[in-house]
Amino acid sequence: MNFQQGTSREQISMLSVDTLIAADNAVRVIDLFVDLLDLKALGFNKTICKQEGRRPFHAKDMLKLYYYGYLNRIRSSRKLETECERNVEVWWLMHQLKPLYRTIADFRKNNDDALKNAYKIFISFLKGEDMFSKEVIGIDGTKLRAQNNKKNNFNEDKLKKHLANKSNKKMSIF
Repeated sequence: MNFQQGTSREQISMLSVDTLIAADNAVRVIDLFVDLLDLKALGFNKTICKQEGRRPFHAKDMLKLYYYGYLNRIRSSRKLETECERNVEVWWLMHQLKPLYRTIADFRKNNDDALKNAYKIFISFLKGEDMFSKEVIGIDGTKLRAQNNKKNNFNEDKLKKHLANKSNKKMSIF
């Protein structure tokens, strides 16, 4: 019985990344939406490129990457960097640019207010296109510090013994 054979890794092929992305894929929506935004009016830095120094990544490309991460629940800059290297959708969206995690994190840090404004616009767009879930989720943000050693946990028998010892002994100050 012959098994299916894959293509040799050394085989050279002419492949268009555009053919790998379906026409109804969410990355196409992100691409069109960000291209329509006026990033300078939203307050993004580096919307105009200077002549000297290394050329920066365009703010539109970085915003597309953040929107992709938002829709796919990827918040970490390191994970977004990994997606740029291995995910075909991100290759298409970023025109095969691969920013480092530090560049991604610095973009977030330097454009904090502008990103908040851009996300508000994006969420209202998604709601208007009925692409946003309307579920209500409650999360308890309580943080407790727990220690469960033998001195700190009590059951009924331990409490009775403890109270009996306290009543038999005089109370002493440490």
